[in-house]
Amino acid sequence: MEFDHMEVIATRPNKTIYKNGEYTVKVFAEDFSKADILNEALNTARVEETGLPIPKVDQVTKIDGKWAIVYDYIEGTTLAELMEKNPDKMDEYLELFVDLQLEIQSKRAPLLNKLQDKMRRKISETGLDATTRYELDMRLAGMKKHIKVCHGDFNPSNIIVNAEGKAYVLDWSHATQGNGAADAARTYLLFSLEGKTELAEKYMNLYCKKSDTAKQYVQQWLPIVAASQSVKGKPEEREFLLKWVNVVEYQ
Repeated sequence: MEFDHMEVIATRPNKTIYKNGEYTVKVFAEDFSKADILNEALNTARVEETGLPIPKVDQVTKIDGKWAIVYDYIEGTTLAELMEKNPDKMDEYLELFVDLQLEIQSKRAPLLNKLQDKMRRKISETGLDATTRYELDMRLAGMKKHIKVCHGDFNPSNIIVNAEGKAYVLDWSHATQGNGAADAARTYLLFSLEGKTELAEKYMNLYCKKSDTAKQYVQQWLPIVAASQSVKGKPEEREFLLKWVNVVEYQ
């Protein structure tokens, strides 16, 4: 496999994604964590076993000294692009989006890392003062411990819709098993980070309605998820996320 024969379809700060015939090839920067790359491949393989509609892992390899994961190529358009092109269909797309998230959360993958463990580790890395970290840890400890599959970065750009209307979910690098409301809080914050406040609220209301979850319960996760997400965020994102940590009155 050589770069000369592959078409670039997306670039990210630490990776480049290529199309190579019937495969998608995600090539990571040389300094990218080997453990994280192998964990992404393992997460994806474990989620594959649930039967969810995702691009399957074909191989993990090296190309010109760089680690790469080879997936099945899914022909289609991202849900983010469809939302942008067809704003009149936003309600329809949002229904598809939430239904897909709930389908994911209906699955079980017992070997995935636990969401609570990941959150606890991230909180310890935030650089927040000890009192705030303690409050966040206590709030996390008080949340119900579920074992639902959680995507960890569920947003419209990680969903591909093919010509037949079938949706596939990409990028399982952040997948865990845990409380679905935490994953919903993450999605809400992702919309908010993009300045899509109205869409964030609409999403939250629809998720809570379809999952029969109290909105207040998802909101209780917001400071925990915001703190954990702030660890690797861009400086401007970190500032925004930490506001969510600080505005909450702890009981």
